[in-house]
Amino acid sequence: MSKYFLNYLDELESEAIYILREVWAQFQNPVILFSGGKDSIVVTHLAKKAFYPSKIPFPLMHVDTGHNFPETIAFRDNIIKELGAQLIVGSVQESIDDGRVAEEKGKNATRNALQTTTLLDAIESNNIDCAIGGGRRDEEKARAKERFFSHRDDFGQWDPKNQRPELWNIFNGKHFQGEHFRAFPISNWTEMDIWNYIKRENIDIPSLYFAHEREVVWRQNSWIPNSEFLILEDHEEIVTKKIRFRTLGDITITGGVESDADTLEKIANEVAGMRQTERGNRSDDKRSESAMEDRKRQGYF
Repeated sequence: MSKYFLNYLDELESEAIYILREVWAQFQNPVILFSGGKDSIVVTHLAKKAFYPSKIPFPLMHVDTGHNFPETIAFRDNIIKELGAQLIVGSVQESIDDGRVAEEKGKNATRNALQTTTLLDAIESNNIDCAIGGGRRDEEKARAKERFFSHRDDFGQWDPKNQRPELWNIFNGKHFQGEHFRAFPISNWTEMDIWNYIKRENIDIPSLYFAHEREVVWRQNSWIPNSEFLILEDHEEIVTKKIRFRTLGDITITGGVESDADTLEKIANEVAGMRQTERGNRSDDKRSESAMEDRKRQGYF
């Protein structure tokens, strides 16, 4: 009898598809949290494969801060049109206008923390019982604590000490009224796995991930892109550099790295030699040692 072996990407894909199908089986109204970044793009691609030949059976949700890269919004709109999927948009600007949150002030101001209220409001108003995210355990120490099915209480808060066991990949999605779950199908993937999978599957990604010339400012040990939202100090100077972004977030906090990697092969080779995590250039994660965990406890992704 011949033996059949899966390579490691096939194993990761199979695991993620299993989790996506479990979400659809256990929850009434799930969504995919779609940011336009590579991880949410991979999750969406996996959902296409999980339910093929049918369409993805749940909507995509984007929490729009209003400070996005224009390239990210264009990519989001194109993929929604291609998929024929429903898009739910939670607007941070509307949360500000409604007095739900107060905008930060100063040169390091960001709308990143404000996303939490907007996200939780969108989850409640749309009766969402599971939000599928692209978080991975290798990204950051707080995300390393996540289970595949991450329980959130009726305030949307995350308690890492009060999560369900997941022995033998048996998942428990039972919850009381008002509670919900986050699901993370690619928890066990690494940044290198993501790039190898994107290359293998020939998945389209935003041009921001490839090396390109851009006006930037050196701040907090990374190249922050110039934009209408950037407040310069007297000693700061706008320069043009050939950079790319390893992770995408608000244009005000996402730092780039100098790079000549303009193909998927070059990106994979570059990532293989990196000694800093991909979120090492995110200003929002540098505010404190526990910045990510504090946000997650409040209801962040």
